[in-house]
Amino acid sequence: MKAVGLYRYLPVDDPESLVDVEVERPTPTGRDLLVRVGAVSVNPVDVKVRAPKDGAEEAAKVLGYDAAGVVEQVGEGCELFAPGDEVYYAGSIDRPGSNSEYHLVDERIVGKKPRTLGFGEAAALPLTGITAWEALFERLGVGRDGSDGGRTVLVIGGAGGVGSVAIQLAKTAGLTVVATASREESASWCRGLGADHIVDHREPLPGQLEALGFEGVDYILCCNSMDKHWEDMAEAIRPQGKICSIVEARKPLDLSPLVQKSATFAHEWMFTKAVFQTEDMVSQHELLGELADLVDVGSVRTTMTEKLAPIDAANLRAAHAKVETGRMVGKVVLEGFGR
Repeated sequence: MKAVGLYRYLPVDDPESLVDVEVERPTPTGRDLLVRVGAVSVNPVDVKVRAPKDGAEEAAKVLGYDAAGVVEQVGEGCELFAPGDEVYYAGSIDRPGSNSEYHLVDERIVGKKPRTLGFGEAAALPLTGITAWEALFERLGVGRDGSDGGRTVLVIGGAGGVGSVAIQLAKTAGLTVVATASREESASWCRGLGADHIVDHREPLPGQLEALGFEGVDYILCCNSMDKHWEDMAEAIRPQGKICSIVEARKPLDLSPLVQKSATFAHEWMFTKAVFQTEDMVSQHELLGELADLVDVGSVRTTMTEKLAPIDAANLRAAHAKVETGRMVGKVVLEGFGR
């Protein structure tokens, strides 16, 4: 079957950084689904894994996490899906990726594709949707039922993939959303998704929040540069507030400013449940179902802003290059394998 992989970790402008390959079609066992891939999208994690580093692969390493497609076969232990089901998912970082015609994925981290979206539009949502959902509703503990309505969340990096979904989910929970953006294009995008206020992450955040009438915020979701924004976050969080980051710090963080505020800090990594096979792993199947329902009733929309076709090495290199700039608004999607 067709796939796109790598043998060496090279700059994206090197034609050998991602190459077209033929690999053996896998067979599902246990709780695995074999999905015929219709579309994929590219995330910062794809770029991070592919980035130049020492080492080489004897067999082609296939990347890719987000995907939407059709179930072709199911393993003998599957309970949630049947052949012919249209699905979307984000896969697991410790298994071969979705940049292939057929892909194995555990059914417990797969959801039924939103009925109102095509494969491309759906492929933009799983990884960022799971991350935003777990960050808001599990790590930060925001009530899905509106019980925290009126409280305030600051989304740092509002126009990126995760921020774009987080803004929409926060609004479904009744939160007041302050999103950061540094360009008019990204600010307009955030407003269109429902952000109530925009602040510029190139400038100190506490003063901008105060100018808007906020004496701090109840929740902060950091989607960009922990090191740059940590002091601002520690100052801006309200007593007993909660901070969650989806990005790693490059240097040790000083947690002492949170002590007297009794503030909480947590990380969110959406691969945790799949990699560690946690007892609640099936919760990703469940939340993808709820997310699809929100899409189908119009409460959440796809964050796809650009589509390339077909899925091949040249287009994936182009997509990686776009994501590498750090200036993507929404998501870039690739659809269909050429014949």
